[in-house]
Amino acid sequence: MAGAMVLGLAAGDRFTLEWTHSVERETWRETWEIVTPDGSPEKRLHLVEAAVKGSGAGMEPGPGGHFEAGWWIWVPDLAPVRELVLAASGETPSAWTLCAAKCVQLGAHAEAPLHIAPCAS
Repeated sequence: MAGAMVLGLAAGDRFTLEWTHSVERETWRETWEIVTPDGSPEKRLHLVEAAVKGSGAGMEPGPGGHFEAGWWIWVPDLAPVRELVLAASGETPSAWTLCAAKCVQLGAHAEAPLHIAPCAS
C-alpha cells in the first residue's frame, strides 16, 4: 500500500492518539489497546481511556469522569472496533499524534482519511 505506515502491535499493547479539537482548541487524548475478543480470532482496537484538557461543545467528559492534573478523564463503555478512520483535512489546528514505542504525527496535511487497524497476524 503506497504511503502506508505499519506499526506492529501485539494483543495487550497500547497506544495513544492526541489532537487539538478543531473548534474548541482544547487537547483530546485517547488510549487504545489491541485486544482479541472472546471467541474471535481477529484482533480489535478497544478504547480504554479518554481525556480532554478542557470542555466545550462536543467535548464533555463521559460518565464517571474525574478531573486529574488538568485533564477530565473517563473510561468509555464502547465495544472494540476493527479500525479507526481519521480525517486529514490539513485545516485543523494540529495533526494527530500517535504514540506507541515512539510518537509520530499523522494527518498534518490534506490527504485521504487515515486508517488505523491491527495487523492480521
